Amino acid sequence: MEYPVWWLPSVSGGLLIACISIIHVFIAHFAVGGGFFLVLTERKGYAEDNPHIVEYVKRHTKFFLLLTMVAGGLTGVGIWFTISLVSPAATSVLVRRFGFGWATEWVFFLCEIVALLIYHYRFGKMSRRDHQIIGWLYALFAFLSLFVVNGIITMMLTPGNWLETKAFWDGFWNPTFWPSLWLRFSICLMFAGLFALVTAYRIEDEKTREQMIRYAVRFVAYPFALLVACAVWYVFALPEAQLSMVLKKSAQTPQLVEIFLPLSAVLLVGVLTFAYVTPQAVRPVLLAVLLVVGIGQIGTFEWIREAGRRPYIIYGYMWSNSVLVEQTEDIRKNGMLAYAKWSNIREINEDNLLKAGEDLYRIQCLGCHGLSGPMFAAEKVAAGLTREGLMAQFNGQGKLREFMPPFLGNDAERKAVSAYLAHAMNKSLEEEPAKQPQIEDVTLPAFNLEDSEYVLVAWGTEGVNTISDNYSNFTMQIPGSTIRAQLFLRDEVPEIVTEDVVLTYRIEKAFSTPAEHVTFWHYANQLTGKDLPPDTGICDINLIGTFKLDEENRAFVACSLPIFPYSNSGTVNPYPLLNVEARTADGKLLAATKVAVPISTEWGCRNCHDGSWRVADTAGISNKTADNILAAHDKINGTSLVDKAEHGTPPKCQSCHESSRTGDAGKKEILGFSAAIHGWHANYLTGRDDITCESCHPAAHNTNTQAMRGLHVDRDITCTNCHGTMEDHALGLLKAEKEKGKPRAEFLMTNLTPRVSATFDEVQPREAWTNQPDCGVCHSFSETPDSDASAVNKWTENAQGLFKNRKDDLEAVMCQACHGTAHALYPADNGYGEVRNNITPMQYQKFAAPLGSEGSCICHTMEMSVYDSAHHPIVEK
Repeated sequence: MEYPVWWLPSVSGGLLIACISIIHVFIAHFAVGGGFFLVLTERKGYAEDNPHIVEYVKRHTKFFLLLTMVAGGLTGVGIWFTISLVSPAATSVLVRRFGFGWATEWVFFLCEIVALLIYHYRFGKMSRRDHQIIGWLYALFAFLSLFVVNGIITMMLTPGNWLETKAFWDGFWNPTFWPSLWLRFSICLMFAGLFALVTAYRIEDEKTREQMIRYAVRFVAYPFALLVACAVWYVFALPEAQLSMVLKKSAQTPQLVEIFLPLSAVLLVGVLTFAYVTPQAVRPVLLAVLLVVGIGQIGTFEWIREAGRRPYIIYGYMWSNSVLVEQTEDIRKNGMLAYAKWSNIREINEDNLLKAGEDLYRIQCLGCHGLSGPMFAAEKVAAGLTREGLMAQFNGQGKLREFMPPFLGNDAERKAVSAYLAHAMNKSLEEEPAKQPQIEDVTLPAFNLEDSEYVLVAWGTEGVNTISDNYSNFTMQIPGSTIRAQLFLRDEVPEIVTEDVVLTYRIEKAFSTPAEHVTFWHYANQLTGKDLPPDTGICDINLIGTFKLDEENRAFVACSLPIFPYSNSGTVNPYPLLNVEARTADGKLLAATKVAVPISTEWGCRNCHDGSWRVADTAGISNKTADNILAAHDKINGTSLVDKAEHGTPPKCQSCHESSRTGDAGKKEILGFSAAIHGWHANYLTGRDDITCESCHPAAHNTNTQAMRGLHVDRDITCTNCHGTMEDHALGLLKAEKEKGKPRAEFLMTNLTPRVSATFDEVQPREAWTNQPDCGVCHSFSETPDSDASAVNKWTENAQGLFKNRKDDLEAVMCQACHGTAHALYPADNGYGEVRNNITPMQYQKFAAPLGSEGSCICHTMEMSVYDSAHHPIVEK
């Protein structure tokens, strides 16, 4: 915020620093270890009275001088130049707080230069003793330079008490000072041996050449033991937070830690092979490979050190976007632009939205993420996200993926930078227009209040059954809508009929061949363990069949009918009609009705994860969206779901994540499906109301499904009145998982704060699909519920308490028979018309309301007052 930003959108600052610093550090470590190699090898030559060795040292010194002083010096200046442009705030802190250390190091460096120049240009022109003293002085000053620089750069990862005192020595003598020093020194000696091979293999005298090659190998082999010991020491010297980041939380370092020691071992084996096995003619090729391995070794270590301090650039003091940690809350409150000295924008509006987003991107993102380029480019890491997805990402940034700093800014700034990045990646900034369902005529079966003997009522047990439909990529739910029905013999005291009657169902013809529209049956065996014929559900029944008697509920049930919203004409209707008939055993028709089966494939995954709708630009998960979801899962969890899908074995979510709804046990240590999916996304969708629910569930009136269509909508009751906000909803599920001993639950709960419950302790744990909002909490039948009534944390004790399983006070009539299903309580209303949404009341009482409303007691053949209801008390209006 204090400094201008070097605008390089195709090359991130991290890439620039990496390219220059790795080369410099490679050479610098050689410069330290090489000093010891020179003087020790010179001493060896004089001790053995071998002029060939002395002559080799002299030639090697020239190579050493040119590489370390010229190339090393230039890249050293290059590092300072680059970090001053890319991270000026952090560079300023290092200079101001550790000026004494840098001044000391520069003195040592000057002494290095003087000693090396004398050592080279006076080689053979001064006494052996004095020349070796100069050599030892060079080695000492080089080591002291390493000593000082090591203290400062290790402070950036493990500042220790410096965070409180800001004292030079508290930062210098930090927890990783000593292990880092000796680890680096072991690398210095190994590089001295490696570079010695560069000049040694060119010695013409074969005997001297082989002798010096094998001598150089010792500088790689002996320090290797020190390197292994110090690497282990270094890792365990890290404080818990940094250790966890290095070994677990970072997206890169766990893999880098795993390859650092193997790379070092490869270097050791390589130089041994070079010395004892490889023919002279092949040695240049192997040497080039070993130099690359050496760069890889030091690059890996530096990357671990750099990435290990994320999300900070100076751990606990300055975020990686160069903002001081102590400024975080002020910036969140007032916005980043209020403090940005190099931005002209202070207030965001529609006219400057993209420009404001660009400024925010420069300040907060460009240091690590170029728009394009080879390293962490925004167009790659955010390729699977829409503008809404980017906004969610910035909202949750740093909460679960802890190697990222939090987004520092207010909601308007989050909107601006999301819009800018979406625009830069050629993604749409426009909101999707509201869907306009087409009302289709519904012909109701005849019913005559005077003459009809029976009332047949049928309903889907769920207000909407939302399923995934891209089975070639993954399966969230096995298709299946369960239909219940009850048959009543009309009388003064009506009778529920369950004997000597056959209830049948038949889907309307346009929706009778779902296998032509989805690939479920191609994967049915691996998903269900059954070889299901086309258009047959997991209960082994198809779309034309007979209900089974459910004696416990005195009802009939058709289990898991594989109904989809796709018609044979190419349209999408989430409420296809199921014709239901009741006949005697000899086929006499007693009654008929219809059910608008609520079935949707309009999951809102694409709202964040990009991609189009799969079918008719209206519904379904497209391949692009599915691929983005699987890729994100793989990236976060280290799975290989994309590969499985590509090889014909697409995953089923519940194969790992248990679900009481589907009956899948999942894996014991892994979170249940609802807890996992709500718990993760809640961290990215905080601070919202029911719009969060509608981002995923097709409930809103701008969707094609418009699933939230019952009478509660007219009462301004939303998802959050019954289920709680996203945070509360997720916490209840996660709390239950935590009680089962699943450690991931605690992790997902850490950054969630309940909004309906006053405290975390008030959040009641709940099992998905079992502990749901209890209708009786608001509806006591003694008075009308208050407008702010809420069922949050007042869950049903078990599945029998669910609305879909409840019956009246007589334990006879199921609640849904008269009132409709959850989210579609009569009178229901959406874009599909009054009749389709209220078939039962429109058929029997000619108006949309719960059966029995306004004195229309259709099952009773005598006039009755609804206020004398035996089914449940009714509040007088």
